[in-house]
Amino acid sequence: MAFARPRLAQISGLRFWKLLGSGHGSGFSLHPNWSRYGLLAAWETAEALENFFAASSLMRVYRHHANEIWTVRLLPIEVRGAWSGVNPFFPLTSPIKDGPIAILTRATIRLSRLRAFWSAVPAASRALDEATGLLASIGIGEAPFYRQATFSLWRSVADMEAFAYRTNAHREVMRRTRAENWYREELFARFVPVGSEGKWEGRDPLKQTLC
Repeated sequence: MAFARPRLAQISGLRFWKLLGSGHGSGFSLHPNWSRYGLLAAWETAEALENFFAASSLMRVYRHHANEIWTVRLLPIEVRGAWSGVNPFFPLTSPIKDGPIAILTRATIRLSRLRAFWSAVPAASRALDEATGLLASIGIGEAPFYRQATFSLWRSVADMEAFAYRTNAHREVMRRTRAENWYREELFARFVPVGSEGKWEGRDPLKQTLC
């Protein structure tokens, strides 16, 4: 993944990108998963995206080495905050009332707040694993321990909001985040999935919901 940086910097129409490692399990983890990686990309046009998947030598390398590749196409419907000083997700599309939704949260954690952050992770992760309507989730990050993100897919907006606002463990994390000023930079984004392909742990988690 690290060797992809020069290639990604030269791809036409690629507005913003991040190469991401992952942890074990479905949420944050102090134990890296050395076999699972992510590429987050924001594109100027749909044509640029399709050209990348059809003709990029980088994608050929990934397909050659990977046992699984799963790709999801997303349109942003709400974005707050910044990632590396910018908001990479625009323009916004119309909010949805029903159907699947994807959530991305990421933050640069203050070094003085690392202990507090990681001490809160186990309870929040258990709550996420037990959440109704969760289709898939993963903890990802740019750097170990302090640049962390989560990506999750939900069956509906109602399921996602029930977890976010009515689950005690998650509500307590949100409260402490603000009260104790955990993050130096953060971003929260909601997306509507408009297409997916491939497999994630043996299946496409959006196959039934997007049919």
